[in-house]
Amino acid sequence: MAEPTPLLTTVGLTKHFTVNKSRWGKEIGQVRAVDGVSLTVHSGETLGVVGESGCGKTTLGRLILRLIEPSAGQINFAGADISNMTGAQMRAMRRKMQIIFQDPYSSLNPRMTVHKIIAQGIVTHRLAKGKAVGERVAQLLEMVGLPANAAHRYPHEFSGGQRQRIGIARALAVEPEFIVADEPVSALDVSVQAQIVNLLQDIQSEMGLTFLFIAHDLSVVRHISDRVAVMYLGRIVELASKEALYNDPSHPYTRALLSAVPVTNPKKRRERIILTGDVPNPADIPSGCPFHPRCAERQAQCETTVPQLTDIGEGRQVACLLRQTAPSSPPVKSRQTKDKQD
Repeated sequence: MAEPTPLLTTVGLTKHFTVNKSRWGKEIGQVRAVDGVSLTVHSGETLGVVGESGCGKTTLGRLILRLIEPSAGQINFAGADISNMTGAQMRAMRRKMQIIFQDPYSSLNPRMTVHKIIAQGIVTHRLAKGKAVGERVAQLLEMVGLPANAAHRYPHEFSGGQRQRIGIARALAVEPEFIVADEPVSALDVSVQAQIVNLLQDIQSEMGLTFLFIAHDLSVVRHISDRVAVMYLGRIVELASKEALYNDPSHPYTRALLSAVPVTNPKKRRERIILTGDVPNPADIPSGCPFHPRCAERQAQCETTVPQLTDIGEGRQVACLLRQTAPSSPPVKSRQTKDKQD
């Protein structure tokens, strides 16, 4: 079986935001939004990125597209290093890399018709002229399940799900290879979420697209992803195929996240893992393993040694000292409860 072809690779990708500058311009601290992320996205796959709010998922997606400039690290796309590309070089590259934004209400210009919104990329990259632009817009609307006459209407005339379809059509207009889907269904009703997720899968199959799918809903991620990366405080703590991660999570944080997912069978009991304490301040990350203050399995080494994302076999990577070395002392007992899920 042939090895999958890497389309996107990041090496040590980092973004630190400076905070609390004094009147003399002195830097007081930094928020480590993304802290040394290295990952590979293969051509044609969907890599899901999950984690609690504020863990750096959206910042990671925008860094990859250079919508935010990285503090450090390298981004390689289709064999080209785009980390230090100039504005003109990036404009040409952006045809291959697009984004679907989270909020379908604020991501569309209310003063532009749907035709202008979708046609903007087509005209900018000179993909069509004259009547061909209108024909292409009509094709894209049909592709995302909207009528051709929707092109002459404004965003406020559509529902949230319809607006997100317009956002998808806009992303597809320039025929990209890679799309960052930044929580594209989180603002939608559950019934509409399923429609959008199925639409994305159909489009991926038809056009051979590659997705970085950012979400906090683990059920949606399981449905659409091939592999899943779990983020915590700006770092990836586990990366594995969806089957391996959901059936046998390795990192304590991943196990805690999955224990909170409701089960469909009301008679089935799931052992709930309750994390103690709050998420640490990203401007004051704990020493050693960032997760150790909330981890029920922590040991002395976890308080002083920062675990690196390490391959532990079968395509799984984990950033946990307990999974990389034999335990030297008994772990702290976890506080767990058994709850019936609705």
